[in-house]
Formats: sequence, C-alpha cells, structure tokens
Amino acid sequence: MHFDGEVMRIFQNAGLADKIANVARASSRGMHFVSGNGRTLMVRRGIDGPGPHGWAGNWYFHQPILEAVLRAGLRRFANVRVHLGHEVASVDDLDARYVVGCDGARSLVRQAVGSRHIDLGLHQPWLVVDLLCDPSSPRVKALPDYTVQLCDPARPMTVVNVGGERRRWEIMLMPGDDPARLTDPDIFWPMMARWLGPQDARLERAAVYTFHSVVQQGWRRGRLLLAGDACHQTPPFLGQGMCAGMRDAANLAWKLAAIVKDEAPDSLLDTYESERLPHVRTFIDLAVKLGAVLQETDPAAAAERDRRFEAGAEMFDFPQPQLGPGCRLDAPPPVGTIFPQPTLADGTPMDEAIGDRFAIVGDAALLDGSRTRAALLPDVGLEWLAMHDKRAAVLRPDRYVFGLADTRPELASILDATVRFQSRDGSRSGFKPA
Repeated sequence: MHFDGEVMRIFQNAGLADKIANVARASSRGMHFVSGNGRTLMVRRGIDGPGPHGWAGNWYFHQPILEAVLRAGLRRFANVRVHLGHEVASVDDLDARYVVGCDGARSLVRQAVGSRHIDLGLHQPWLVVDLLCDPSSPRVKALPDYTVQLCDPARPMTVVNVGGERRRWEIMLMPGDDPARLTDPDIFWPMMARWLGPQDARLERAAVYTFHSVVQQGWRRGRLLLAGDACHQTPPFLGQGMCAGMRDAANLAWKLAAIVKDEAPDSLLDTYESERLPHVRTFIDLAVKLGAVLQETDPAAAAERDRRFEAGAEMFDFPQPQLGPGCRLDAPPPVGTIFPQPTLADGTPMDEAIGDRFAIVGDAALLDGSRTRAALLPDVGLEWLAMHDKRAAVLRPDRYVFGLADTRPELASILDATVRFQSRDGSRSGFKPA
C-alpha cells in the first residue's frame, strides 16, 4: 500500500514516476499511533511538498494498479520477456547468466542458495480488509486522511486511506479468534463499528496474513541471488516492506548492468548483501519496536505504555541508515547514505542529468579540469555538502554516496578507490581526474 520518496526516485530512474504518480496518492499527513482512548502517542512525520528526494515522502497505492504500470513499462524493452501463469520447479536447468529470486517468503531460489534463516521474533496473524467506501457517507467523510495505528489492547488495528474510495483495515487476531471464520463479514464488521458499517462501504477483499520479522544470511551463491521477501520480511507497521525490496533491486540493477557489459568484475556482487543486510535490518528492527507499541494486549501494560507518552506525542521519521561495507569508502555517515535529489538551475532534477552513471557533484572549482566518464555536476548539492563540511561527493549510479572530499587530492584518492569496483583487470576506472 505504501512507498516512500526514495522508492519514487527509483521509479523516476526507471522512467515511470509520472505514470505512477497518476495512480498513487501523495500524502503529507504521516502516521499516528493512537491509544485506545484516542490520545496520540507517536507520529511518523509527513513531508509538506517535495522532500529531499525531490518527491513527496509518502505515497499510497493499490497493488494491482501499480503492477499494471510496471508491466506496461516493461513493454518498452524488446529484450524483456514476461511469462505469467508459469511456475518454476527448479533453477538447475535455467539458461541464464544470473538468476535473481524475487520469489517471496517461500522462495525456491532461496532453497537452492541455502541461506541461513534468522528469526527476529515477530509472527502475528492479522486480518486485512479492503473496502470501497461510499464518498457520500458522513462516516466515511469523518475518517482521518492519515494512517491510524490504533493501539487498543482490546483489539489493535490499522486504518489506511489508500486513495480514492479505497480504505484498508488491518485487524489483529486475538486469542480465541478462528482465522477460518474471521473473513466472514458478520464477524469483522462489528469489530469496525467505531469507524463505519456495511451501509458505508462495499467489501473488496478480506484475508488473513501472518506478519513476520525474519532475515536470511546468504543472499548469493554463484549466479543465484535473492531479493525482497525471499531474503527479508518486515512487519508492515512502518510501511517499508515493498520499499526494502525496491532498494534491493536498485542496488542489484546497476551492479549487474556493469558486470554484463564487461566493465566490472563479478566480485562486485559480493557487495550486495554486505551493503543491504544491515540497512534493511534497521527498518525491520524499528518496525518490530513499533509493533510492540501497537500490539500490546495486556491492559495494565498498555496503560503503563500510555503513561510514558503523557508529556506529549513522540515524533519520528524514517531512518536513513548507512549501507554496510561494500562499494563505498570505509568512512562514517553520510558516506554510504543516499544523496538528496536537488533541482538543477535549469529546472532538471539531478537524477535526470546523471542517468545510469557514477557522478561527481560539488564545488565547481574542485571539479574543474577533471576528465571522467562520470557525470560532472558542478555547484550541485552545495548546501548539503556544507552541512557536512565537504566540497564534493562521488555518487554511485543508485545515488548512494561512495565518498566525500574537501580537496583535490582527497577527490583523486576517492576516484582511485573506485577502480577495483569498476574494472575487471584493475586498469580502467570510470573516473580519470586530470
């Protein structure tokens, strides 16, 4: 249902952002964790207008509609074949240089990779109810337009304004609930009575899911790689499940492209898991902590939880974690974090000017005279660089910061460090500073 500004930026780099913006809903209202008696405990802040990625920070969507846009986008490429309604029974006989298993929580490719399962402790069934609401209903009009995490120990719930007439309720299963019967409207409508009733909306879908928090160690074995739910699962309390998979794809895409074009060594893929695993763990760990706030069902413990917020609602944002060790300098953040997307002087978003290349941004005097295959963007990102007391940044094709420099020798050293990630024989670099 949700993706963030960084993921919209990934869609932008795939040439689909405008089409997706037409079918998704941008929101600046954030997410509110509300106690059973209606008091706001925590708020995940929203962003008014374009955020640091050049887009709104939160987007809500209906998955089948989004998938239709993505599949239509694939038709732009004659070398892409899509096979729907097929099941892969084995990867042994696949004639492919690389196989990326984005095949979900029961991944066949993961079995072939033989990765190690790490259980982070959260396994909780929830009922998901999608409704098409009557916009003329007074009760529908009264629904909040932000996401509500109802921290009611009697029955925790999540309420999401997906967009248009569509709203989603997620209802936590309690002891004594029969999962087989919970999708019966006669069972779930009374649970939602505080919000609305069957006279206010039509049922689109009801299903029971179990929310998990797990990661795998071992995302690669030779030509086999894992992405998305095949190598990590997060509970949805932060709205980051699909976002994590999209970040996997963005990390893999430029590396695979560099390798298959015979520019980079195959060992570049060894940086994939080392970078992504600690990054995604940060989001999963926060989602689990938020789940502990939401899913508290002991009345006394819930009352104590509410008292901890008596001074006022706690505000929080999406984390901005550093990639783990890999294709970057071994340096503290903001190295290894994603660079913002400013608008250039001519109105072009930065990513449009860079394309699928590495880039050097920063002080024009520092960049002047550099000969490089990378995109050179003088006097871009200066405000961000000044915040970190630097004059230039080397960006990877996925816009994560490879390194930061304050002098020409520092910049030259960073460019030299890119050689082992971009050249099979160590003799060619994407960067050749003068």
